[in-house]
Amino acid sequence: MIYLISYDLYHPGQGYARLYDGIKELGAWWHYLDSTWLVDTNLTTSQIFERLRSRIDASDRLLIIGVRRDYSGWLPGDAWSWINGRAPAAA
Repeated sequence: MIYLISYDLYHPGQGYARLYDGIKELGAWWHYLDSTWLVDTNLTTSQIFERLRSRIDASDRLLIIGVRRDYSGWLPGDAWSWINGRAPAAA
């Protein structure tokens, strides 16, 4: 299943490295938009959240949504190749 992970980190001085490392540990990933990642994993949204929860502060925001075949946008070709190559898993 492909999940979109989007976030805003509000704590002053907080680095993104811990969150990035946590996202990369979830499975195959694609990251082209600043605060948005796509991850291909067998975990559920709740399991993803529990794994990332300790890497953000209470003032931060985190959104995890499953990606279905109904998608569109303006992205580079390699992004669409990544998404379309995993689309059967997103059904």
